[in-house]
Amino acid sequence: MSLIENQWVPDISGPIFLPQYLDKVKEHPQLADNAHQRMCRVILQEGEFGERNNPYPFFTNHIYGIDRHIARLVEDYFIPAAHGFEVKKRILLLVGPVSGGKSSLVTLLKRGLERYSRTEIGALWAIADCPMHEDPLNLIPFDMRAALQDRLGVAISGELCPWCQWQLDHVYQRNVNQVPLNRVVLSESHRMGIGTYAPSDPKSQDIADLTGAADFQGLGQYGSESDPRAFRFDGELNIANRGLVEFQEMLKLDEKFLYQLLSLTQEGNFKTSRYQLISADEVIIGHSNEHEFRAFQQNPRNQALLSRMFIQPIPYNMRVKDEVQIYSKLLRPHVPELVHIPDRALEMAATVAILSRIHEEPKPGSDRLTKFALYQDEERQAEAEPVQVEALSLGEGLSGLDPRFVINRMAALLAKPHTECMDPVGVLVALRDGITHSPFTDRALKTDVAQWVQTAKTLYDQKVEREVLAAFADDVGDALERLYQNYVDNVVRLMEGVDDKPGFGGSLADERLLRSVEERMGVSELQAPAFREEIYTRLCLARERGQILKYLEHPGLRQALLEKLFDDMKDEVKITTKSPVPDRATLARIEQAATRLVQTGKYCPKCAAQAIYHVGGLLNR
Repeated sequence: MSLIENQWVPDISGPIFLPQYLDKVKEHPQLADNAHQRMCRVILQEGEFGERNNPYPFFTNHIYGIDRHIARLVEDYFIPAAHGFEVKKRILLLVGPVSGGKSSLVTLLKRGLERYSRTEIGALWAIADCPMHEDPLNLIPFDMRAALQDRLGVAISGELCPWCQWQLDHVYQRNVNQVPLNRVVLSESHRMGIGTYAPSDPKSQDIADLTGAADFQGLGQYGSESDPRAFRFDGELNIANRGLVEFQEMLKLDEKFLYQLLSLTQEGNFKTSRYQLISADEVIIGHSNEHEFRAFQQNPRNQALLSRMFIQPIPYNMRVKDEVQIYSKLLRPHVPELVHIPDRALEMAATVAILSRIHEEPKPGSDRLTKFALYQDEERQAEAEPVQVEALSLGEGLSGLDPRFVINRMAALLAKPHTECMDPVGVLVALRDGITHSPFTDRALKTDVAQWVQTAKTLYDQKVEREVLAAFADDVGDALERLYQNYVDNVVRLMEGVDDKPGFGGSLADERLLRSVEERMGVSELQAPAFREEIYTRLCLARERGQILKYLEHPGLRQALLEKLFDDMKDEVKITTKSPVPDRATLARIEQAATRLVQTGKYCPKCAAQAIYHVGGLLNR
């Protein structure tokens, strides 16, 4: 391999000819892949499942939160198209809200094609100097194709472009074995196999941008527009042959452009003035926002076009952890190393954004907060799946705060002078102010955003309170173990009627302690005897087997013990943080707690101190 223009490209010793190429194809049939087969190989070469069983690792660390839609795109479009089914004759249209990842998805496919064409398994050979890097198999005469297809086990369906046909007839005297073939590397920047078209003003859109145009300098030399040497085959459909062409804001295209694409997808060719139909093999991907798609869909004149499109929704992500990855990916490359971005700050921004994307429905369990919690619970994903599918059909995930807005608000905070750390509460305020201070935002949205921000702050308060309380405990595990031992000792004392203080009758079990734990588990006073007997029976069985019963073996009891431990810590934290002139011991206690927060990896010294005093303020209300 050699480094050329900062890209690794294969060393290519020189041209080969058709007989040599046919030998290569017989040995490696993937050399004759069509565009859809090549694109499918690009995706599948990294496997079908990756870490945490996420589908299609090709998209991992690039596209977040829309795994189900990615899976449908691959399994319902690319794989069937690669097998030759009719779906390959469809325009792939990605529809979704702004900043939802449509362009990123297409860009990822482009970069994947470029990398793949630089590998040996993805080698791509073309007729030398052809402006459309024509498939060498198109040189095979039609009467020889059937026998050759059987021998090679590949399909041959294209025709030579006008330029190659002229060269074959006039330069090589129709001897296909004399036509040189070169290996090519797909590259968007070099306009080789990857094209991009962005519509301009409808009045200035020119079909020549897609299909090429006459070369006026060549006209003076060759005298006729029908001479291929006097034509520039440099339209996006020409140069994207054997690869991929992207249409940004596709539904803004004039109808004549769309009908050119229909011919290309359905028949594998397109028409250029003064030439026969020109064969082209390429994946056509367009994208559009939902508003324009709805308008396009409602126009009866577009029904024929719609029937020839594969519509793939690309909605907003609905999971906090994936939204955080999006923000982190976009922010961290531009943030100085000394500036800390707490995970909690990104989580709060993500929480507000996702709350804004949820549609409430008038039925039990479909309020905003309940659906939000369902989407975040990884253990309930099987339950969340049908809910989210139904919600998407009603438009959920296609509206709400977009990642660009959120990134803009956080960027404004991070760009302030002397910023050391991004405060989670400050992020929430910035999001709220960004909406409420805008003169273009309607009053209802301002009210909604204020509610979503308050909901996110409530969730933040609950999380940070638990983390700070845990930091004030010497060791949560040891403290839980001590509390657990205290609880079970009292259960044993009660069940066995132990009286270790003469003069007192009956058990000395601490009923207040027992109930303080059991109430947190939802165990009523009537249920308490049966619950204690269950715990006692477990202890006896473990003792008979020479085992020690741990609190971890009873999840409900562990959670109740943890809640009691935190409740017991609240008074200590309240007193410690509200002191106007803290003494040395109090300061040491706060510093010790801050150090423990920093050691979790979620806090820096500054935001750890902020969290402690924030929780102190909450507890002192």
